[in-house]
Amino acid sequence: MRLSAIGDTCHALAVIRRLQDNWPEVGITWIIGKTESALMSGIPDIDFVVFDKARGRTAYRDVHTALAGKHFDIALCMHASLRANLLIRSLPARLRLGFDKARAKDFQWLFTNRRIDAASGVHALEAMMAFATAIGAAPRDLRWDIPLAQADRDFAAGIAAHDKPLVVISPCSSQRARNFRNWSVDNYAAVIRHLEAQQGARVVLTGGPSPLEKEYGAELAARSKALDLVGQSTLKQLAALIARADLVICPDSGPAHMATAFGTAVVGLYATSNPARTGPYMSQKFTINRYPDAIRRYLGKNEAEVRWGQRVRSPDAMSLIEVADVVEKIDLFFDDRDF
Repeated sequence: MRLSAIGDTCHALAVIRRLQDNWPEVGITWIIGKTESALMSGIPDIDFVVFDKARGRTAYRDVHTALAGKHFDIALCMHASLRANLLIRSLPARLRLGFDKARAKDFQWLFTNRRIDAASGVHALEAMMAFATAIGAAPRDLRWDIPLAQADRDFAAGIAAHDKPLVVISPCSSQRARNFRNWSVDNYAAVIRHLEAQQGARVVLTGGPSPLEKEYGAELAARSKALDLVGQSTLKQLAALIARADLVICPDSGPAHMATAFGTAVVGLYATSNPARTGPYMSQKFTINRYPDAIRRYLGKNEAEVRWGQRVRSPDAMSLIEVADVVEKIDLFFDDRDF
């Protein structure tokens, strides 16, 4: 069970693939959020049960009905939140494996009967992978294998310019209270000018349909040759575009982990969250990390003095990332690549 968010469900899929690589005949049922299921749909060897939180209490009955008559040997409860914890009671499994007590948010440990080993200072992907380790799955090479329809691949192919490197910029993170992860329009515009003038790149802007994201897309497209697709693609189309791209640039958000799943490099912009915990797993080399600076400036502490994964709740923290920081990582990426 992992309901959300996009990045965390990408981590969960890597865990599932490790289980399948250890035990090819294993049967997998995945309880997943409605939005996230749109990205993961079409995987032939996973039975999806969709939890639609918009349905309120009815969503819990939907899951209970979908699981009626089934019994599982093990339930991997890889989501610790009040909403997810309430679902654990519906899981017909003799073993309900949850997080260790320190990471079992909202009293998850009351709903499970076994816990993964305690650990600190690990990436979110590694924290989830501990569930596979706990039930005896040996390490395997990471894989995701998210299926994409030919129509989605054609969508991406029609956007890509074959004679130019393709860079996808997803400038905004999810719109949640005190979730200060967005860099400024002015800074993104400067980066796009560099990509177009110095690297000859084709830049595509992506994002959801919120007013802020649309405002970003329209403003950045007006200042450059970038193609504005903000709010105009499905999750599968976005995945196909990311898979086709040479590079993704984004803050701490789902596209960073989607890119990891498709083997696309990421320039991650991190100041309010710790990239060692939530950064693009395979692209730490290209990730800007101003989190230690933000901890010092806005919390008056150093990293060792704050809990692992603590957020910096300051609207000014992302301004610690300078255009020169991002340009340096972009040029490092292109210098490493032979186009």
